[in-house]
Amino acid sequence: MKSLRPGATIGLLGAGQLGRMLALEGAPLGYRFVCWGQAPGEPAAQVCELSLAAPFDDEAARRRFAESCDVATFEWENVPAALAKRLAKDLPVRPAPAILDTVQDRLIQRRFLKEHGFAQTPFADAAAPAAALERLGRPCILKSRRHGYDGKGQFRIEKPGELSKVPALPGGAVLERRVDFKKELSVILARWENGDVATYPVAENVHENGILRATLAPARLPAEIAQAAAALAAAIAEALKHVGVMAVELFWLGGSGKDQLLVNEIAPRVHNSGHYTLGACATSQFEQHIRAIAGLPPGSTSQREPAAMINLLGELWAGGEPRWDVVLARPDVRLHLYGKAQPRPGRKMGHLLLLGPAARDLKEADSLLAALRR
Repeated sequence: MKSLRPGATIGLLGAGQLGRMLALEGAPLGYRFVCWGQAPGEPAAQVCELSLAAPFDDEAARRRFAESCDVATFEWENVPAALAKRLAKDLPVRPAPAILDTVQDRLIQRRFLKEHGFAQTPFADAAAPAAALERLGRPCILKSRRHGYDGKGQFRIEKPGELSKVPALPGGAVLERRVDFKKELSVILARWENGDVATYPVAENVHENGILRATLAPARLPAEIAQAAAALAAAIAEALKHVGVMAVELFWLGGSGKDQLLVNEIAPRVHNSGHYTLGACATSQFEQHIRAIAGLPPGSTSQREPAAMINLLGELWAGGEPRWDVVLARPDVRLHLYGKAQPRPGRKMGHLLLLGPAARDLKEADSLLAALRR
């Protein structure tokens, strides 16, 4: 793959916070950025040279976007696959649009993992939910096949009768067995077109109500499990022929051996749990993604010190603007706000990065959040 020269323009499909950080980290490499979002003033639009705000089926916007950039990528996997394929006729799109066909539908993603022999949570097509539940047994989670994230479109089925209370899910559903796990993990890696892979230290995630609350890196787990997790994620990236950064979310069941890891989800993009790399690692996941899609050499993934990433959700604003002076006064804390004007419960407004020994558990993170509240 020929390297993209400095001064070239990278197009971002999606204009959220991930696109914002891609543009901010790609600018020092000499690249310009264009983003295509759905509404004016989105986070990436505030930092890109050109921003488009139009539906993804707008033909005039598609032509302008294609004419404005030299390569395109997506910051969100729910970009229409048909749009990405259409753009690929005019310019390189990385990762390849075909990946969207695999990851946008949970059932297809599960079948892909099964076909390639990757261990995962037991699952069943929930076209007939009662029959699927009878096969899997309780407890289970019923998930929409498409567009579910941050706990949306997910319903726990633990007791008799709960299934009948679940509303119809447009586009179908998949049923997944709940498993007892010790920790939720994620592996952030980047793959190049020539097959090179750069993997970051495995991260440990804590979720609340389906939303990522915090990430600790490196994860607190045995070295052999970390190695097995990294190898598993790299194998998935190879099977997908992915180009760019991707995340693989895993459950660690608590024992030893690679059979103690189950794949939960694939995200073919930079990821919330990889935000710790922006400040804790030699090369952030955002710069690494730009390097991979632009054909530049891999950057170092070494981690300088322990890190904890804490999401700042909209409810933190309930008593007014948080006390940013509390965190900005600390040399071991970095603040990243995404430029979103309207906080609301569950909405990711920004994140904190806590660095050093205090980041080895969530005690200090909890103290920081408490200090921010007015």
